[in-house]
Amino acid sequence: MNKKKLIVPLVIVLAVALYFVCFYKDKTLKFVPKNADVIVLIDVKKLMGQYISSFIAHPSKWSGSRTKDKKGISLKDSGIRIPDFLQIFHLKDTRFSEWYTVVELKDPQQFSAYLKSNQFISKGSDVFQKDQIFIKIVGEHGIVGTSALAFENINQMIFQSSDRNTRSADEFIHSSLGSISFISGEKIQNFSIDLKADEIEIKNTEETGNFSSVVAEAKKKKHFLDAELDAENIKKYALFFDKKLADSAQIYSLKSTADLEQVNDTIITYGYDDNFNEIEKKTYQKIIQLNYVIELQSKAPEKSWQYFQHKKWINAQNQFTAIPFQPNLIEKSNEGLIITSTKKPIPSSPKLKENYIFIANSPLLLSSLSTLTASEKRILSDLEYVFYGNKAESYWMKIKAKKGELPLILRW
Repeated sequence: MNKKKLIVPLVIVLAVALYFVCFYKDKTLKFVPKNADVIVLIDVKKLMGQYISSFIAHPSKWSGSRTKDKKGISLKDSGIRIPDFLQIFHLKDTRFSEWYTVVELKDPQQFSAYLKSNQFISKGSDVFQKDQIFIKIVGEHGIVGTSALAFENINQMIFQSSDRNTRSADEFIHSSLGSISFISGEKIQNFSIDLKADEIEIKNTEETGNFSSVVAEAKKKKHFLDAELDAENIKKYALFFDKKLADSAQIYSLKSTADLEQVNDTIITYGYDDNFNEIEKKTYQKIIQLNYVIELQSKAPEKSWQYFQHKKWINAQNQFTAIPFQPNLIEKSNEGLIITSTKKPIPSSPKLKENYIFIANSPLLLSSLSTLTASEKRILSDLEYVFYGNKAESYWMKIKAKKGELPLILRW
């Protein structure tokens, strides 16, 4: 009888423990500075739940051997306290490539040992670096970033300021695996992030049918890149290029088509023979060449030309130097400006009269990126295409991977 009485409270205790371990989430965001203009949240418990369910559903993964580095320390033993929500942010007026996050440490010394075991190099003042990842240990916290430039600023705002910024995850994320939020004053624009079997979706709408038809049409063209953007979308992308580009150059439409091609490049060097006569030597190497056409429609083509000249983007040979893909030729037309690669010009593809960017994967792309690590190359080779689409207030981005035996969460 006593045993029966014990079963009920035991079940209740186990149920409560299961709830806190698997479902309860602390939604307080303590590590987002006030001057963050972009916030990325990842629901860690949801991610782990998705991983476990995918793992259970794919028995072929159960027997997969895992190579362990005996010298390295695993993330599980790194001294990091796993958060309910991973908080990644970008600070206003910093470079687009600068992203940061803050983690809590159960054991700072253990975390320091973890960094050293994973080939992080100490830069002094509790700062460590490996490739493009920088980490600073501040008491029982670690600041992680793609740069170390804002570490002191983040330290001041999060750990030393009396007016700390505390927000709730409910402001940014709703039932999705993750979210990316753009903050402008009191305005917040949220986009959900969902990880599916062979794709990642980032969107602010459930109505994606129209975008799917645009993807289908873009795929038919079989170009490496195909894009059409209106004035509003040009303004958004111009933030990474020139904030005043669309207005000052009076450009209201962009159409671009590009293809990759492998060609033989001739290298000419000079030497001397045994009689000290100068001789020419030719060697050949295969390089990846981008062939493209960019059409910029403008309300005033002459003013657009003058603006580009003022920015020193057009040289004496009428080459557009603001992009790294040279040589090219920029010309005026009645409707705007046209930039074409000169080695092998290609015709522009038919217009779809939509706002989109479509980039198809290519083996030539992978072979041209020699600086990537083995894992980065593996992920890139697994991609099929990347698509961005916009219609009115609806935005959708899809990162599509090739079909595989395992879902992405078990592949990457």
